[in-house]
Amino acid sequence: MIRTRFTEVFGVEAPIVQGGMQWVGRAGLASAVSNAGGLGILTALTQPTPADLATEIARTRDLTDKPFGVNLTILPSINPPPYEQYRDVIIESGVTIVETAGANPGPHLPAFHAAGVKVLHKCTSVRHAVKAQELGVDGISIDGFECAGHPGEDDIPGLVLIPAAAARITIPMIASGGFADARGLVAALALGADGINMGTRFLCTREAPVHEAVKARIVANSELDTELIFRPLRNTARVASNAVSREVVKILADGGAFENVRDLVAGARGRIAFETGDLDAGIWHASTAQGLITDVPTCAELVGRIVREAEALIRERLTGALIA
Repeated sequence: MIRTRFTEVFGVEAPIVQGGMQWVGRAGLASAVSNAGGLGILTALTQPTPADLATEIARTRDLTDKPFGVNLTILPSINPPPYEQYRDVIIESGVTIVETAGANPGPHLPAFHAAGVKVLHKCTSVRHAVKAQELGVDGISIDGFECAGHPGEDDIPGLVLIPAAAARITIPMIASGGFADARGLVAALALGADGINMGTRFLCTREAPVHEAVKARIVANSELDTELIFRPLRNTARVASNAVSREVVKILADGGAFENVRDLVAGARGRIAFETGDLDAGIWHASTAQGLITDVPTCAELVGRIVREAEALIRERLTGALIA
């Protein structure tokens, strides 16, 4: 087994975290990842209400006795969800790990820390990671430009972003964006991270609650099969390339406004794609890691394989390269 600051502080066996994916981070997947030795993550806002989140947390606890966390993504909006109520449910349900993302987690830290909850905050830049560390979060998840979802606007890939952040961060830090196998884990450790976060790779596992057609498309796709939408709006998001995402890119490149693509990018449409297998029903997030994914294993098979092959790489290739 590979021990790092992350495994020690967050109490997990393997330095592998499942990304908190909308519509995907449910009890079945999160518990499977945790049972495999990684850190499974429920997605709070996948649940329609705080009460539904409490039920999903209870379901997860029925399926695993290992640590798992909850993702709480806080974004500014006209009609925001009741973030404080979701936060309170997380605390009252006895969850001990939270992944925060989006806006500044500062207002929520006192409540989480008073309840003994460790906070892992997702960032897309060194400056934001440093700020989060100063605020008192317990760990950082640093997202490189390769990631699915929102990579920020700096366009810095992990090969540079991870060591740049490692030079400034003293708390446990995991690397996100384009990770899918043992080679990525070993590289992340070498670059200064304490583990990896994987979204698209876990999306393509047997326990992921998405249609098999989505998984088959990820396996068939290459690293080239993503689109960067919302670039002209400076709210970049990386999604799978399909008819809808290509149309969104074209409309905005031709001078369109968000109102012209609002219906195309509605989250409900992406959910339909996941549930029905209609791959052009809406947009769905996927990273460049698609180019490294060639199968649909169970979470236990995937985590076990990554750890086993990473240990072999460190022992045989890296150590063996040293000259006495």
